[in-house]
Amino acid sequence: MKSRKQQLLDLLPDSLVMVRGPRRDDARYLTFDDGPDPQHTAPLLDLLAKHGVKASFFLVGNKIEQYPELVQRMVDEGHLIGNHSYSHYSFRPMSLKKKLYEISRTDALLRPFSQRTHHPMRPPRGDLAPSLLLYFAAHRRSLVHWSYDSLDFQDEGEDALIRRLRHSPPQAGDIVLMHDDSHKATAALSVLLPEWLAQGHQFHAVPTVQP
Repeated sequence: MKSRKQQLLDLLPDSLVMVRGPRRDDARYLTFDDGPDPQHTAPLLDLLAKHGVKASFFLVGNKIEQYPELVQRMVDEGHLIGNHSYSHYSFRPMSLKKKLYEISRTDALLRPFSQRTHHPMRPPRGDLAPSLLLYFAAHRRSLVHWSYDSLDFQDEGEDALIRRLRHSPPQAGDIVLMHDDSHKATAALSVLLPEWLAQGHQFHAVPTVQP
């Protein structure tokens, strides 16, 4: 059953908050938050490259500064890079001015890699306060949420995570939330990606119309 938040997000236009992607070609959309990580991102990129899968990475600004070579590798290998704030602190207690500073600072760090002024944005923990939604609507920018939460951050073993995702896999059009600041996403996908691809599923970066 959908959460109340998910039901409300479904009512918003995709041009403001993207919750799902197109279902063409049985597509799913893997997204990874909280990187780049010096230990865990490279093995994940190796796995995606092995299977020819493109994904989206929502990156933290202060980590971009520390590990620019990983960001460049994402771009070189055809992945989408997005904005996940500068500090990854919760947006909930922040003023709108502080949130916009976090976003603009990270956009500036991403610009040399993408040659784009703005980037797809996912707030930390998916916090979508009305003031931020109104600002993005007024400036014709969109945010990226998700329709399928892998819960790969929970305190469960890899085998349990794999069993759970296999039992209830993402469906066509789902934007899948995972994280590349631990080994769990790579461990689970190393088993599940070959299965899902053999079943005919396709994986893409989330579509974007950001300027």
